[in-house]
Amino acid sequence: MGIKDWPEGDRPREKLLSQGPAGLTETELLAIFLRTGAKGKSALDLSRELIQRFGSVSALLSATLTELRKTTGLGPAKAAQLKAVVELARRALGEELKTGVNLSSPQAVRDFLRLTLRNPGKEVFLGVFLDAQNRVVAVETLSEGTLTQTSVYPREVVKRALHHNAAATIFAHNHPSGLAEPSRADEVLTQALRQALALVDVKVLDHFIVGASTAMSFAERGLL
Repeated sequence: MGIKDWPEGDRPREKLLSQGPAGLTETELLAIFLRTGAKGKSALDLSRELIQRFGSVSALLSATLTELRKTTGLGPAKAAQLKAVVELARRALGEELKTGVNLSSPQAVRDFLRLTLRNPGKEVFLGVFLDAQNRVVAVETLSEGTLTQTSVYPREVVKRALHHNAAATIFAHNHPSGLAEPSRADEVLTQALRQALALVDVKVLDHFIVGASTAMSFAERGLL
Protein backbone atom coordinates (compact mmCIF):
# COMPACT_ATOMS: atom_id res chain seq x y z
CA MET A 1 0.00 0.00 0.00
CA GLY A 2 1.41 3.38 -1.01
CA ILE A 3 1.63 6.38 1.33
CA LYS A 4 -1.25 8.05 -0.48
CA ASP A 5 -3.48 5.21 0.71
CA TRP A 6 -2.56 5.72 4.39
CA PRO A 7 -4.83 7.61 6.79
CA GLU A 8 -4.15 11.30 6.28
CA GLY A 9 -2.81 11.79 9.82
CA ASP A 10 -0.12 9.16 9.22
CA ARG A 11 1.26 10.59 5.99
CA PRO A 12 4.63 12.31 6.52
CA ARG A 13 3.75 15.50 4.62
CA GLU A 14 0.43 15.94 6.38
CA LYS A 15 2.08 15.23 9.76
CA LEU A 16 4.66 17.94 9.06
CA LEU A 17 1.97 20.45 8.17
CA SER A 18 -0.01 19.70 11.31
CA GLN A 19 2.79 19.03 13.83
CA GLY A 20 5.81 20.84 12.40
CA PRO A 21 9.08 19.21 11.25
CA ALA A 22 10.27 18.46 14.79
CA GLY A 23 7.42 15.98 15.20
CA LEU A 24 8.67 13.70 12.40
CA THR A 25 11.30 10.99 12.40
CA GLU A 26 14.37 11.16 10.17
CA THR A 27 12.79 8.50 7.96
CA GLU A 28 9.62 10.53 7.53
CA LEU A 29 11.54 13.73 6.77
CA LEU A 30 13.63 11.96 4.15
CA ALA A 31 10.48 10.46 2.62
CA ILE A 32 9.03 13.94 2.15
CA PHE A 33 12.20 14.97 0.34
CA LEU A 34 12.24 11.87 -1.89
CA ARG A 35 8.54 12.26 -2.70
CA THR A 36 8.41 8.91 -4.52
CA GLY A 37 9.76 5.49 -3.77
CA ALA A 38 11.15 2.77 -6.01
CA LYS A 39 9.62 -0.30 -7.61
CA GLY A 40 7.58 -2.08 -4.97
CA LYS A 41 8.58 0.42 -2.24
CA SER A 42 6.97 3.54 -0.88
CA ALA A 43 9.02 6.67 -0.26
CA LEU A 44 8.99 5.76 3.44
CA ASP A 45 10.28 2.25 2.72
CA LEU A 46 13.05 3.66 0.54
CA SER A 47 13.98 6.23 3.18
CA ARG A 48 14.25 3.56 5.87
CA GLU A 49 16.36 1.39 3.57
CA LEU A 50 18.72 4.26 2.68
CA ILE A 51 19.33 5.21 6.32
CA GLN A 52 19.98 1.57 7.20
CA ARG A 53 22.31 1.11 4.24
CA PHE A 54 24.48 4.12 5.08
CA GLY A 55 24.23 3.59 8.83
CA SER A 56 22.79 6.98 9.77
CA VAL A 57 21.26 10.14 8.36
CA SER A 58 24.57 11.86 8.94
CA ALA A 59 26.45 9.30 6.84
CA LEU A 60 23.83 9.49 4.08
CA LEU A 61 24.15 13.27 3.85
CA SER A 62 27.95 12.98 3.83
CA ALA A 63 28.03 10.49 0.97
CA THR A 64 29.59 11.63 -2.28
CA LEU A 65 27.52 12.16 -5.39
CA THR A 66 29.13 9.07 -6.91
CA GLU A 67 28.18 6.95 -3.89
CA LEU A 68 24.61 8.21 -3.98
CA ARG A 69 24.22 7.57 -7.70
CA LYS A 70 25.33 3.97 -7.20
CA THR A 71 22.59 3.43 -4.64
CA THR A 72 19.52 1.52 -5.79
CA GLY A 73 16.46 3.73 -5.63
CA LEU A 74 18.38 6.99 -5.95
CA GLY A 75 18.61 8.11 -9.55
CA PRO A 76 20.74 11.03 -10.75
CA ALA A 77 17.97 13.55 -10.06
CA LYS A 78 17.37 12.54 -6.44
CA ALA A 79 21.11 12.22 -5.76
CA ALA A 80 21.70 15.73 -7.13
CA GLN A 81 18.79 17.11 -5.09
CA LEU A 82 20.16 15.58 -1.90
CA LYS A 83 23.62 17.09 -2.43
CA ALA A 84 22.01 20.43 -3.26
CA VAL A 85 20.11 20.41 0.05
CA VAL A 86 23.32 19.67 1.98
CA GLU A 87 25.15 22.50 0.18
CA LEU A 88 22.30 24.91 0.91
CA ALA A 89 22.51 24.02 4.61
CA ARG A 90 26.28 24.57 4.57
CA ARG A 91 25.90 27.95 2.89
CA ALA A 92 23.13 29.01 5.27
CA LEU A 93 25.37 28.25 8.24
CA GLY A 94 28.22 30.08 6.54
CA GLU A 95 26.03 33.15 6.04
CA GLU A 96 24.96 33.00 9.67
CA LEU A 97 28.57 32.95 10.80
CA LYS A 98 29.50 35.85 8.54
CA THR A 99 26.67 38.13 9.66
CA GLY A 100 27.88 38.76 13.16
CA VAL A 101 27.29 35.53 15.05
CA ASN A 102 29.29 35.51 18.26
CA LEU A 103 31.27 32.31 18.61
CA SER A 104 31.89 32.28 22.34
CA SER A 105 30.12 28.88 22.19
CA PRO A 106 31.69 26.34 19.81
CA GLN A 107 28.41 24.80 18.60
CA ALA A 108 27.65 27.25 15.77
CA VAL A 109 31.05 26.86 14.18
CA ARG A 110 31.04 23.09 14.80
CA ASP A 111 27.90 22.66 12.69
CA PHE A 112 29.38 24.73 9.86
CA LEU A 113 32.69 22.87 9.94
CA ARG A 114 31.07 19.44 9.94
CA LEU A 115 29.20 20.29 6.75
CA THR A 116 32.27 21.91 5.19
CA LEU A 117 34.95 19.37 6.03
CA ARG A 118 33.26 16.00 6.00
CA ASN A 119 34.32 13.58 3.31
CA PRO A 120 36.35 15.85 0.96
CA GLY A 121 38.68 12.93 0.12
CA LYS A 122 41.79 14.69 1.42
CA GLU A 123 42.93 16.54 4.49
CA VAL A 124 41.96 20.21 4.48
CA PHE A 125 43.01 22.79 7.08
CA LEU A 126 40.74 25.81 7.61
CA GLY A 127 41.19 29.05 9.48
CA VAL A 128 38.22 31.00 10.83
CA PHE A 129 39.32 34.58 11.55
CA LEU A 130 37.38 36.65 14.07
CA ASP A 131 37.27 40.24 15.30
CA ALA A 132 37.48 41.41 18.92
CA GLN A 133 33.78 40.53 19.46
CA ASN A 134 34.32 36.97 18.18
CA ARG A 135 32.44 37.72 14.97
CA VAL A 136 33.61 35.97 11.82
CA VAL A 137 35.69 38.12 9.49
CA ALA A 138 36.75 35.41 7.03
CA VAL A 139 36.97 31.67 6.53
CA GLU A 140 39.95 30.46 4.52
CA THR A 141 41.46 27.19 3.41
CA LEU A 142 45.02 27.44 4.72
CA SER A 143 46.27 24.14 3.34
CA GLU A 144 45.16 21.11 1.36
CA GLY A 145 47.02 17.85 1.48
CA THR A 146 46.89 14.19 0.60
CA LEU A 147 44.56 11.55 1.95
CA THR A 148 46.56 11.40 5.19
CA GLN A 149 48.30 14.72 5.79
CA THR A 150 48.58 18.42 5.07
CA SER A 151 51.27 21.03 5.68
CA VAL A 152 50.54 24.19 7.64
CA TYR A 153 53.17 26.87 8.20
CA PRO A 154 52.71 29.17 11.24
CA ARG A 155 54.38 32.11 9.48
CA GLU A 156 51.82 31.99 6.65
CA VAL A 157 48.95 31.70 9.12
CA VAL A 158 50.22 34.78 10.97
CA LYS A 159 50.26 36.67 7.65
CA ARG A 160 46.63 35.76 6.97
CA ALA A 161 45.57 36.75 10.49
CA LEU A 162 47.26 40.16 10.09
CA HIS A 163 45.72 40.55 6.63
CA HIS A 164 42.26 40.17 8.15
CA ASN A 165 43.15 42.27 11.20
CA ALA A 166 41.93 39.34 13.27
CA ALA A 167 41.80 39.36 17.05
CA ALA A 168 41.25 35.60 17.29
CA THR A 169 41.19 32.45 15.22
CA ILE A 170 39.59 29.03 15.19
CA PHE A 171 41.29 26.26 13.28
CA ALA A 172 39.79 23.09 11.89
CA HIS A 173 40.89 20.18 9.79
CA ASN A 174 39.38 16.87 8.82
CA HIS A 175 40.67 13.34 9.23
CA PRO A 176 39.81 11.36 6.07
CA SER A 177 40.12 8.20 8.18
CA GLY A 178 36.92 9.29 9.91
CA LEU A 179 38.44 9.33 13.42
CA ALA A 180 38.09 12.67 15.17
CA GLU A 181 41.00 12.11 17.55
CA PRO A 182 44.07 14.37 17.67
CA SER A 183 47.45 12.95 16.78
CA ARG A 184 50.62 14.08 18.49
CA ALA A 185 51.41 16.07 15.34
CA ASP A 186 48.03 17.82 15.63
CA GLU A 187 48.80 18.84 19.19
CA VAL A 188 52.29 20.08 18.32
CA LEU A 189 50.98 22.11 15.38
CA THR A 190 48.23 23.66 17.49
CA GLN A 191 50.73 24.81 20.11
CA ALA A 192 53.07 26.15 17.42
CA LEU A 193 50.24 28.16 15.88
CA ARG A 194 49.13 29.40 19.27
CA GLN A 195 52.63 30.60 20.16
CA ALA A 196 53.22 32.25 16.78
CA LEU A 197 49.91 34.09 16.85
CA ALA A 198 50.41 35.19 20.45
CA LEU A 199 53.38 37.26 19.25
CA VAL A 200 50.96 39.43 17.25
CA ASP A 201 48.21 39.39 19.93
CA VAL A 202 45.90 36.99 18.11
CA LYS A 203 44.23 34.38 20.29
CA VAL A 204 43.59 30.78 19.22
CA LEU A 205 40.12 30.02 20.58
CA ASP A 206 39.83 26.43 19.39
CA HIS A 207 40.94 23.76 16.96
CA PHE A 208 38.40 21.27 15.69
CA ILE A 209 39.10 17.89 14.17
CA VAL A 210 36.22 16.74 11.97
CA GLY A 211 35.64 13.02 11.60
CA ALA A 212 32.95 10.88 10.07
CA SER A 213 30.29 11.60 12.65
CA THR A 214 31.60 14.22 15.06
CA ALA A 215 33.90 17.20 15.51
CA MET A 216 36.36 17.14 18.40
CA SER A 217 37.17 20.44 20.13
CA PHE A 218 40.67 21.03 21.53
CA ALA A 219 39.23 23.65 23.91
CA GLU A 220 36.62 21.26 25.28
CA ARG A 221 39.30 18.61 25.77
CA GLY A 222 41.48 21.05 27.68
CA LEU A 223 44.21 20.91 25.03
CA LEU A 224 44.43 24.69 24.58
